[in-house]
Amino acid sequence: MGKLDGKVALVSGSGRGIGRAIALKLAGEGAKVVVNDLDQDPAEETAAAVTKAGGAALVCPGSVTDPAFPERYVRTAVEGFGGLDIIVNNAGYTWDAVIQKMSDEQWQAIVDVHLTAPFRTLRAAAGFIRKAAKREAEAGQEVFRKVVNISSVAGTSGNVGQANYASAKAGVVGLTLAMAKEWGRYKVNVNAVAFGMIRTRLTEATAGGSSTIDVAGRQIQVGVNAELVKQMERSIPLGRAGTPEEAAGAVYLLCTPESNYLSGQVITCGGGLRI
Repeated sequence: MGKLDGKVALVSGSGRGIGRAIALKLAGEGAKVVVNDLDQDPAEETAAAVTKAGGAALVCPGSVTDPAFPERYVRTAVEGFGGLDIIVNNAGYTWDAVIQKMSDEQWQAIVDVHLTAPFRTLRAAAGFIRKAAKREAEAGQEVFRKVVNISSVAGTSGNVGQANYASAKAGVVGLTLAMAKEWGRYKVNVNAVAFGMIRTRLTEATAGGSSTIDVAGRQIQVGVNAELVKQMERSIPLGRAGTPEEAAGAVYLLCTPESNYLSGQVITCGGGLRI
């Protein structure tokens, strides 16, 4: 028996890294998970890992920035698993530059994936949530649903070279606060987790300070200079970066029944880091 038995969860960007860890954690506690990734293969790999561990997963690949995606995403959960209880808006990446070198394309791409996409996903889910809440209220049932939006310490404190990312992640906080008030009447807890330094392919130490990932045909530089990683870790009170599994644990806490009276909050998962 898991704390999330019978629940259905959407986890965007769950083919790799933190998103994969979140999908595995929620599934390990009994949730049925809809796995999303921009690329089909990583999504299939995560779904296979869920089923191998005894869980249930469906795959909904595609870009969260595609305006047509959210309806298909929500429909996958509702038609495939019969409901929707948890939404984790996790998908994203960084595309850094100081402001005088940041293009409009760079700005818009990051705002689209980190802020517009979560907004559209929640909007697509609104119809199901409202109808389900009405049915449950008429039946005298109190059923809580969960939204966990992923922010960052860059969104709460800013960061050099990340005007786009910091602005989008700050916007996620605003979206979270607004939806906590708007959806409280439907028994939906809406919270955010602001991650500090978590070990992923975006933050891995590299000899030259960067490597690249492919995002919809764009080659995006990622990675952090190895010496800078050491300096950053020294600033963390717990003395190290977090793991994807530890990041997933913070999200999981906000999906449990123990969080039923916790809403409109931003929890920092950063080992004590406050930039």
